[in-house]
Amino acid sequence: QPAEWSEAFDAIAAKLDGVDGQKIGALVGDTVDCESTLALKDLMAGLGSPNTDCRQDGAAVDPKVRASYLFNTTIAGIEEADAILLIGTNPRKEAPILNARIRKRFVAGGVKIGVIGDGADLTYDYDHISDTADAVAKIADGSHPFAQVLKDAERPMLVLGMGALTRADSDAILGAGYAIAESTGMVSGDWNGFNVLHTAAARVGALDVGFVPGEGGKDTQGILDGAASGDIQAVYLLGADEIDTAKLTDAFVIYQGHHGDAGAHVADVILPGAAYTEKNATYVNTEGRAQLGQRAIFPPGDAREDWSIIRALSERLGKTLPYDSLEQVREKLRKISPDFTHVDEVVTAEWEKFGGAGSIDATRFTYPVANYYQTDPISRSSKTMAQCTQDFVMGKTEKVTGTHG
Repeated sequence: QPAEWSEAFDAIAAKLDGVDGQKIGALVGDTVDCESTLALKDLMAGLGSPNTDCRQDGAAVDPKVRASYLFNTTIAGIEEADAILLIGTNPRKEAPILNARIRKRFVAGGVKIGVIGDGADLTYDYDHISDTADAVAKIADGSHPFAQVLKDAERPMLVLGMGALTRADSDAILGAGYAIAESTGMVSGDWNGFNVLHTAAARVGALDVGFVPGEGGKDTQGILDGAASGDIQAVYLLGADEIDTAKLTDAFVIYQGHHGDAGAHVADVILPGAAYTEKNATYVNTEGRAQLGQRAIFPPGDAREDWSIIRALSERLGKTLPYDSLEQVREKLRKISPDFTHVDEVVTAEWEKFGGAGSIDATRFTYPVANYYQTDPISRSSKTMAQCTQDFVMGKTEKVTGTHG
């Protein structure tokens, strides 16, 4: 039902009245700006909730060690590498511009590329080490010949994709990645060859802000399971659509977003926010480079900039946030992390130990991009991308089915 802002806020206030903070959870989606993420983090803290997470896919990165979740080499730095190991990633689908840099380096010559994962067409030649993840451990302990290739290189690098970091054994894979970097001299002087390739535009910024579980808090899966069991009574979804929404049936769900995607369909209250083209906002790319998006058009109808929605709601809930303007929010961002101070620059992350130990399963990776043309609420709402899906994805499926029919 259509409602005024005051009615929506009153409904939320009524539902949250008397609810213990431990029974409230919040998830941030893949396209959310840093200002809004900070505002929601502060609101959850005010409500006494430690149940916050930005890793909808459960990615096993260490939020306390920035180097564990950055593309430390930088995209331009790829051109200096003389050995590259790709683990659980298809950069041609996940990051085409980055993949073009790898191809440029390949064409220039003098680089050896190894792949652990599916043997996809990446537009350049490579040594297909293995289809299964256990080969990562063999590189780490030096028993596979490609380990020597990395050791002999002057500037070796590796790339861990989300296919490698969203498994049950991902903490062990992350730890093996750290071990490879250490044993092959991948980090020295001004060179850091350890890299994580994110597929979520909001992920690095949200990790920098610290939108992860607090002390004793639940992560994404914990929040969803808690909502299904009744341990979590209210869930705030800030542009969070890439989750199992079926588990939210019994919880009170607040959805804030701009395209009415999966999260909106299970929501009790919907707060219309602004898309990235409709607001001035900060994002941090996979390198850790803070970048500013500038408003090209105003949000339609009653939609508002997301941080301001959360600020207004906080006042209604009696937990008023300590900022009244975008600049004041950004001032706090700059206090949290130095990368927000250096816009358009990469702030080098300190190299510290991260990752866990344990066995790595001899199983194939599951890659994050199933349909290249529709990966987020905006592309799923696009007629053009729907047509591309029909012609290039469904069309291929129909041809295969017909051939084997």
